Amino acid sequence: MKRLSIILLLIFVVGSAFLPGPVENLRALYTKPVSEWPKPTIDSGVVWKEFVSLPKTDTSYFTKMAQPKVDLGKMLFFDPALSGSGQISCSSCHNPQTSWADHVSVPVGHDHLEGPRNTPSLLNVYARKLMFWDGRANSLEEQAFSPIEAHHEMNMVVGKLPAKLAQYQGYRDMFKKAYQSEEITMPGIIGALAEFQRTLTSRRSRFDEFLDGKHTALTEKEIQGLHIFRTKGRCMNCHSGQFFTDEDFHNIGLTYYKRKYEDLGRYTVTKKAEDVGRFRTPSLRDVMNTQPWMHNGLFGDMNGIINMYNSGMHMIDPSEQQKKDDPLYPVTDPLLKPLQLNKDEREALVAFLGSITATQFKMRRPEQLPR
Repeated sequence: MKRLSIILLLIFVVGSAFLPGPVENLRALYTKPVSEWPKPTIDSGVVWKEFVSLPKTDTSYFTKMAQPKVDLGKMLFFDPALSGSGQISCSSCHNPQTSWADHVSVPVGHDHLEGPRNTPSLLNVYARKLMFWDGRANSLEEQAFSPIEAHHEMNMVVGKLPAKLAQYQGYRDMFKKAYQSEEITMPGIIGALAEFQRTLTSRRSRFDEFLDGKHTALTEKEIQGLHIFRTKGRCMNCHSGQFFTDEDFHNIGLTYYKRKYEDLGRYTVTKKAEDVGRFRTPSLRDVMNTQPWMHNGLFGDMNGIINMYNSGMHMIDPSEQQKKDDPLYPVTDPLLKPLQLNKDEREALVAFLGSITATQFKMRRPEQLPR
């Protein structure tokens, strides 16, 4: 019996050598080059990308901001003249003081009307492939029309906007510099807005420093969270690459089908049954600065969100009969599975999300608009 106990102990010790080991040993794994990090837990068929740091400080930033088209776009972005009431600007919802979002569940626009979805941050929007939670716009230029003319946002008749701005010599002068003509046109307005928004980028986080070799940048808890993010947490099935997003659409079980907060997501664009309840995967860059979260902005506690993912999110999956009776009944993405994370692991995951959140650059609003 004693001999058997010794053999079992040896098996345990030898076997343990192949496991990641206790939390304090994870640092040794993650101070190696990224190519040698533990491989993430990825489901079959999922296309993922390894983490990449953001570039160091762009020395051309101020030169870029001084470009005539960018400068014009900045003025337009902050000018409430773009709204029908003259009271609401793009910055009313995309506030530079709140990471280019608004820190409310859903935006409040014209006549105090609420929008149906949470305001996404504009940080790194230049890297997005499709715009809006449902992906209905293919570019920043296409995207810009929607909030300007939406009745519950800026409520502006776009055909009247060029003439409205043309009454100001300051804008005619800026269009002359940007487009070599004083004529103010909607394509010119939209193009300048898009050029300005492409300059809105995240600052480097402590995680970027860690990726680039400064291994003191993360705490033991944050490194533990990094490991969970890559492995047991299964997060990289959707959140990978430089911007922590797969640029795809998923139903994470928050469709609220036939209930108060129902939103059919991408289905409203494609009219495909498989798209019911699917929303674009948001970038997690600076995520801890952009609460509340999710497409409806109903969740302001990251610990609560992690608890939901930990459950697997499969609360309303239809039976075969339900699906037969109602082809639009939403189906939660099979990538979501119960994670069985304990309290310490969940806390570590939240800590890691803090490490990929950079300090905010709070751009000052123009002191004077070109009126």
